[in-house]
This record gives sequence, structure tokens and C-alpha cells, in this order.
Amino acid sequence: MDDKYTNVQKTALVILRVLIGWHFLYEGVAKLLKGTWSAAGYLSQARGILAPFFTWIANTDSVLTVVNLMNIWGLIAIGLGLIMGCFTRAASYAGMLLILLYYLANPPFVGFFYSIPMEGNYLIVNKNLVEMAALFLIAVTHSGYYAGLDRLIQKMFCKQK
Repeated sequence: MDDKYTNVQKTALVILRVLIGWHFLYEGVAKLLKGTWSAAGYLSQARGILAPFFTWIANTDSVLTVVNLMNIWGLIAIGLGLIMGCFTRAASYAGMLLILLYYLANPPFVGFFYSIPMEGNYLIVNKNLVEMAALFLIAVTHSGYYAGLDRLIQKMFCKQK
């Protein structure tokens, strides 16, 4: 892998990756430890093009149970992957997909009002969209290679070839 970034740029990418990883890990662990957490409230107030799908999930107990588990463990796995720089690109894209689903469930569009107050809810661009863009940056810059397990994983696979 060519070394096209300065040390300051690499450090900034790693810090961004770890901070976003911490956010994902914390959200997942907090939901896991709560024990009674469910996505039902968030999904049941969905607006926009996918609202019928999200409402169906919220109202179908068996599907909601699976979605809750996937949400919790997905957040934890993505967070750990980003923090450790392990399969960073896959963790970044998985994080982008999860955030895209959050965004589509409750988009910050004019005329959409929610019973649950939304943190950082601005017109079109909200914190979810910003974090998704940051994850895209992490995915395309190989930050897991600079300070993470991706370097070791790549070396293992390159030796086998």
C-alpha cells in the first residue's frame, strides 16, 4: 500500500475512525445492557417512502425481535471493527448501511413531525448524514491499515499467496 498521506492526515483519519467506532460501540452496548430496548418506538413513527415497511417491522413481533438483535449486535460489531481497525472497510460500509436505514426511517424533511424529539434534526442534512459521509471517508482511505489490525490481516493473506 502506497504511503500517500502525511502522518498528521493518518492520525486524523485514525482519530475519526476510533471516535465513530466508540459511538457505534456505546450505542450497541447501551441497548444491550438496557435489556428492554426495542426499535419499535423509532420504527412506528417512521415517515417517508419506507414508512410502511418500517411500521410493519414495528408491528410484527417476530421480525422486530430479529431487527432488535441485529441492531444491537450490528452496532457492537461495527464499533469494535472501527476501533480496532479490523475489517475497517466492511465495518464502514455496514455502518453506512445502518445509518442510511436510520435516516430513511426518520428523514429530516419539511412537514415530517415526530413524537420523539430528534437530536441534531436539521433540514435534509442531519448528524446521520454527516456520520455516513465520515464513514465513507474512512472506508476509502484505509485507516485501519495505518493504526489497526488491517495491516496484520493484509500481511497474513499476502504471505499465503
